Amino acid sequence: MDVVMLSRLQFAVAVFFHFIFVPLTLGLSVLLAWMETRYVATGDETWKRHVKFWGRLFLINFTLGVVTGITLEFQFGTNWSRYSSFVGDIFGSLLAIEATVAFFLESTFIAVWHFGWRKLGKKAHLTSIWLVAIAGNLSALWIILANGFMQHPVGYAINEAVGRAELKDFMAVLTNEYAWGMYAHTIMGAWALAGFFVLGVSAWHLLRKHQTDFFRRSFSMAAPFTLILLLALAVSGHHQGQVVAKHQPAKLAAMESHWETMKNAPFSLLVVPRTGGKEGNAIETLPIPGLLSWISFGSVDAQVTGLSDIPAEDRPPVNPVFWSFRGMVALGGLFMLLALWATVRRKDPPAGLMQALVWNIPLPYIGLALGWTVAEMGRQPWIVYGLMRTSDAASPVPPSSVAISLAAFLAVYTLLGALDIWLLRRYAIKGADTGGTTDA
Repeated sequence: MDVVMLSRLQFAVAVFFHFIFVPLTLGLSVLLAWMETRYVATGDETWKRHVKFWGRLFLINFTLGVVTGITLEFQFGTNWSRYSSFVGDIFGSLLAIEATVAFFLESTFIAVWHFGWRKLGKKAHLTSIWLVAIAGNLSALWIILANGFMQHPVGYAINEAVGRAELKDFMAVLTNEYAWGMYAHTIMGAWALAGFFVLGVSAWHLLRKHQTDFFRRSFSMAAPFTLILLLALAVSGHHQGQVVAKHQPAKLAAMESHWETMKNAPFSLLVVPRTGGKEGNAIETLPIPGLLSWISFGSVDAQVTGLSDIPAEDRPPVNPVFWSFRGMVALGGLFMLLALWATVRRKDPPAGLMQALVWNIPLPYIGLALGWTVAEMGRQPWIVYGLMRTSDAASPVPPSSVAISLAAFLAVYTLLGALDIWLLRRYAIKGADTGGTTDA
């Protein structure tokens, strides 16, 4: 493999591993803030015990997420220096704001919150966890604004004298509709993942009749929270699909394995793309006339671009994008059913539901990973869509150097992943402190 493919693999390993920690941090911080709000509003010590129990799991996840996120950003200089040189004027400013504003705010107040149980008043302590939740989700915004520029570049001008893109309209970058659609979809997915995490851990204890009053309360809280988010997630996914159709027709065509440009484009209920780089579909049956046009553009008469009208060198890899998209949608349907079942039966969840929720804990992580696979592989062969190819973005370094660092990343991240799972499992199984007065 050449240096471009090795660098892509290394970045994929780093970003997917880092994203194991991100969604739980984003969603659990909001749930913690809500739990502590209930404690301050009612004076009910059980809510304080909830904050401390789930807060311990949050801190484990947050700490390991920070470690993996720092190494990820270094790769823009080590592995993707040509990319950084070309668009660093735009991309770098967004990452700088994320680090100096959102991340520092989050990391500062997470320390205030963790060590401040006996040093702060209730309202000041509550304010600190709300600031952690807000800052963490703002951090995600700045990162997704940077990624949104890569998906749909706006607010720039090419300086021919120095051969790079330069920032001309910062407000256009901030209001990029592609980025905001990604942000909404990502945040709601992250919060839903946290909801399922709380449901799964609570279900594990309820099945064993361990601290049932405590975990029945967290189950009852998380079930409607998760269901509402999944309904909103479906709406945001449809909206983002229309944004993709508008700005990245090749990605849309790959998501649906749609080959012929046409109006009144049908949506086939059963599609299997050909393998081996061959054009067309091996199976394409049960078409519903006009449905793909309506889903993509809101009109059955809209024209949907097919892959056959896109040069082969500009097409994304069809099979990975197609199957990742369908896997994400299928898991979304499963999650909707589980969340609805949990909400309806939240007062007396049956054993079958609780067992399903325990086994479901890793599935939202897979669903989010599939969604990011669609977003990033569907952008190929562009690192900045329509502006810079991935093949032109890698650093001019020997492939052996990247191979060695890739092996090191795999080894270290495997150990960190095992540590995270072990710590989360240990403290999740342990349950809540019975006294409710021990500091977290």
